[in-house]
Amino acid sequence: MPALRTRVYIDGYNLYYGCLRKTAFKWLDVLALLESHILPTILYRPTPGSEPATMVLHPDSAIKYFTAKIIESAAKGEDSVSSQAHYHNALTTHCGGRLSFVMGHYALYKANQHIVPADDPKRWPRDCDKIQVWKLEEKQSDVNLALQLYDDALSGDIDQVVLVTNDTDLAPALEMLKARCPHIVRGLVIPTRKVGAGGDLEREANVSLAKQAHWVRRHITEDELRSSQLPDIVPGRRRASVKPHSWYAKPHHLAKMLELARPVLRTEGEILKWARQESLHLGGHRPIDLIETDAGAVEVFDYIEAYIRDQLDKTGRPEDLSS
Repeated sequence: MPALRTRVYIDGYNLYYGCLRKTAFKWLDVLALLESHILPTILYRPTPGSEPATMVLHPDSAIKYFTAKIIESAAKGEDSVSSQAHYHNALTTHCGGRLSFVMGHYALYKANQHIVPADDPKRWPRDCDKIQVWKLEEKQSDVNLALQLYDDALSGDIDQVVLVTNDTDLAPALEMLKARCPHIVRGLVIPTRKVGAGGDLEREANVSLAKQAHWVRRHITEDELRSSQLPDIVPGRRRASVKPHSWYAKPHHLAKMLELARPVLRTEGEILKWARQESLHLGGHRPIDLIETDAGAVEVFDYIEAYIRDQLDKTGRPEDLSS
């Protein structure tokens, strides 16, 4: 049967908090993740006993990414705003016209909220005191996603929509799509990971959302996330987009490696280029991988320091570390 022309709709907020927060995988190439890892694993059969359908991402805006710009006054990290900007620029450049951002916005305002008393946590809200708090809400992203999803389905350009979310607010959109466009295949990818020795899911698929889909991928593996990372430096027309230091697994190890190697490789770009290559002096491992652990970092640091000492003893000046 003909391949299913597919477009993917990513709930950026849900993806971040479900799969990427507090991980070293935030510099994620979502196009590679979906096209090379997730969609090829889906065994959806249009009719019982038929061969699994082939899925091909639409050449125009294969992925629509719904998110909002971080508000600096409410950001959790000092580099959160710049890190998000670098990531969005890197994705746009790396994926070309195959990925587009649809932007909502954050609203930050003061609100009165009921306090849960520690001595009586089951007390009804109406019987609790109130306190004024800052409230941060993402606006328009759900509406934008639902409208884009429905409009694309009506256009006749696609055969399948794939949602990357676990937000129950989007269940009505899938339900309406099911009623009005029954010929459109509806796929659902739950952005969550397996954790612990038993491989338990951090969260289960939302029932009301999952029942509206033809197929459900219930988690994303760490290996898939690890294999779908953007290059550390993505060249651009005006300037490159650089992976933020705080997004590495061990930022302090990265900072020390950059400091130690600067006398011989001069620029951060050259150091990272060297670090992403396999080194015979490090057992065939890549320095960038080794610094993800304390033991591996010590091995990299010792090698750099020994190399510089050796070069100084031979020539009186440090030579290129990659030679």
